[in-house]
Amino acid sequence: MDFQHSARSLELQERVRQFMRTHVEPVEELYYEQVKPEATRYRTPQVLQDLKRLAREQGLWNLFLSGEHGQDPNNQDPNNIGLTNLEYAPVKEIMGRILWAPEVFNCSAPDVGNMEVLANYGTKAQQERWLKPLLEGRIRSGFSMTEPQVASSDATNIQCEIRRDGGDYVINGRKWFTSGAMNEDCEILIVMGKTAPDDPDRHRQQSMILVPKATPGVRIVRDMLTYGYDDAPVGHPEIVYENVRVPAENILLGEGRGFEIAQGRLGPGRIHHCMRLIGCAQRALELMCQRSVSRTAFGKPLAEQGSVREDIANSFCEIAQARLLTLQAADKMDREGNKAARDLIAAAKIVVPSMAARVIDRAIQIHGAAGVSQDTFLARAYVYARFIRIGDGPDQVHLAAVGKELIKRGGVMAG
Repeated sequence: MDFQHSARSLELQERVRQFMRTHVEPVEELYYEQVKPEATRYRTPQVLQDLKRLAREQGLWNLFLSGEHGQDPNNQDPNNIGLTNLEYAPVKEIMGRILWAPEVFNCSAPDVGNMEVLANYGTKAQQERWLKPLLEGRIRSGFSMTEPQVASSDATNIQCEIRRDGGDYVINGRKWFTSGAMNEDCEILIVMGKTAPDDPDRHRQQSMILVPKATPGVRIVRDMLTYGYDDAPVGHPEIVYENVRVPAENILLGEGRGFEIAQGRLGPGRIHHCMRLIGCAQRALELMCQRSVSRTAFGKPLAEQGSVREDIANSFCEIAQARLLTLQAADKMDREGNKAARDLIAAAKIVVPSMAARVIDRAIQIHGAAGVSQDTFLARAYVYARFIRIGDGPDQVHLAAVGKELIKRGGVMAG
């Protein structure tokens, strides 16, 4: 692996870094202020809409998608394609320093994963109807997979019914943590359910289908909180699908392909979360260093306390290790494909969220009461890191999968 980033990645890193410093960092708290009013809580704040327009004008848009779909719709240059995973990783790390910043560049979850699904598995008609406005940032989307009644870490447990009825499919089921669905701009949901519950191959029972949010029978029950945060204006609601009828052409890739699509979607998504969390951890480390020289306890600066120095040093080491593992996974995805890189993706998904949670927790401790308050980003960042130890597959699932493969190969990773 070449540890020197490409010229294109270096250039974009600097451009995104300058954009963040100039335009995003000064309005970080204004964003949350604009989200507060109850009547407009799930509306995209004006400050974010303005930043998205500016980022697109500057060509900092859709950087995550490669190939033809990675092009800015306003730019006809055939060479203007999205970055590779390895090129994108340090760019996403910079975006990840502010939790809501990826949306500024149209690079936020769940839209990133949904756009990749439509780009890789959608028909031309599906791409025209849904991918194009998502790429242009005119609409947002939701991903509806997890269910409250079953252990959704095993996707074959999913019980939501997708039944063929003439020229339509009828959907019945209950989902929760449907990321993105509370937002007023969300117009399309990707729903996973079972079209063939009796198929002896449990991995061919599931399908994915496109459900417009405004379809009759789609009922939002409540938004779900994580550690008391509702993540407005995005939201992660519980949704009931009651006899929801959509045209048969809304099925993605065909019946029985849902598990396959899920694996194709969640692999890159896991790496994107890792990139973003490394940005959160790096920012937490920098805040630790700043706090340590600005606060005095027991007659000397915190920076002269041995335990504080150890926390800072350990955090630096752990971030560097996690970053290298993530870059290694991204490099293998680019060279050999997502499937070949699944062990490294899983390893990064195991390592990075736990690392970020530890580093952010140390930063909270050094900040004292301020660390758990709304006066720093640390409390929100900790919640995000802790949640991602469950989201996109809990640690135990990835540990089991990696362990199984390593035992099979005598401890040698694939490739």
